[in-house]
Amino acid sequence: MLTTLQTAYSDTRAADLAWTLGREPLPALAVLDLQLGGSELQLRLLGASHQVLLQEDRGVCSETVACMPGSSTPLPLGVAERLGDWEYEFASRVETLTQGQFAGRAQELLALVSDHPHGLAGTFPGSPYAFTAMLAQRIEGQVRWRTWHAYPQEGQLVVTRTRVGVRIPAPAV
Repeated sequence: MLTTLQTAYSDTRAADLAWTLGREPLPALAVLDLQLGGSELQLRLLGASHQVLLQEDRGVCSETVACMPGSSTPLPLGVAERLGDWEYEFASRVETLTQGQFAGRAQELLALVSDHPHGLAGTFPGSPYAFTAMLAQRIEGQVRWRTWHAYPQEGQLVVTRTRVGVRIPAPAV
């Protein structure tokens, strides 16, 4: 699903993004509710940020990547945590592209996500390559999602990848 976000694009920077687990739902500009197997997943666009809410019988997981006032923690390259019965893995990277590369990559990603039944992308008025996009899937009992946060004024694309799966207990010795 592709939508135009009804807000002005502000000159946030890729370096201002922060990551947190466990935040309450924040006001969203666009939402996509999905059923993936036994999982309820909500993809939420918060402007140049995202929030994913995962709910199953065994618990809830809330991931937020956003420019959060008062947060000075940079976006981590990788995180692995146990959340109750789940294993949670998060990875991020920043791609710096030329203007031509950026335009091509933006068009490719927006086409991929907007045509996907588990995809949500939001573009900002006035800047065709300013967008946030999310794509979710369930593979082998794991819920996974990828996100892309575009900063055309910097030529930067922040890419994240998350995997949440049931923790398999170690065999008894």
